[in-house]
Amino acid sequence: MSNERAVVLLSGGLDSATVLAAALDRGLVCHSLALDYGQRHRAELDAAERVARSLGAADHRVVKVDLRAIGGSALTADIDVPEQAGTGIPVTYVPARNTLLLALGLGFAETIEASRLLIGVNAVDYSGYPDCRPAFIAAFRDLARVATRSAVEGTPVEIETPLIHLSKAQIILLGMHLGLDYRLTVSCYQADADGRACGRCDSCRIRREGFATAGVPDLTRYT
Repeated sequence: MSNERAVVLLSGGLDSATVLAAALDRGLVCHSLALDYGQRHRAELDAAERVARSLGAADHRVVKVDLRAIGGSALTADIDVPEQAGTGIPVTYVPARNTLLLALGLGFAETIEASRLLIGVNAVDYSGYPDCRPAFIAAFRDLARVATRSAVEGTPVEIETPLIHLSKAQIILLGMHLGLDYRLTVSCYQADADGRACGRCDSCRIRREGFATAGVPDLTRYT
């Protein structure tokens, strides 16, 4: 086991939980960070804490930022979550969410002298969010190289996206190989107070299809 520290951005969903499990498997000392941004439900924040505790993260923190103050998303405003696939970027896109997540994670990494920052963005089986694409990550890496003391002094925080080119089925199979219990996670955009998924939103559809393609039973709790 190494003493190398890493910050893992942990939403409580399937992808970020897989990233944490894989990072721990590499021997990294993982500090998980969740963002309470005023999302529709707290079930995913509860799931993030549950995943961090179950997998053995060294530390789990929650940062609060009120994105309801700017709205613009079905997750932060009084806009219905779509239950059928549409075209273009869906209204569940949250403006600036991943930008804020990475910025806060980068600051946390500098504070605890972590060498790596991991985020579970995916650009294969996803809803088409612009801040999940490789181009966004590349641009943020460039920003991090000039915006942080650690980078200027020669020890930049490495930003890793281990799932970005994997299908949902591949991600699930990786997590299963690592012994991850996906029942701990919540992916639904409108889960109820007990964390049960609606089974109808885009995130539920992608998750369900991932399990089916992987040939793995979907043990997600649905309403």
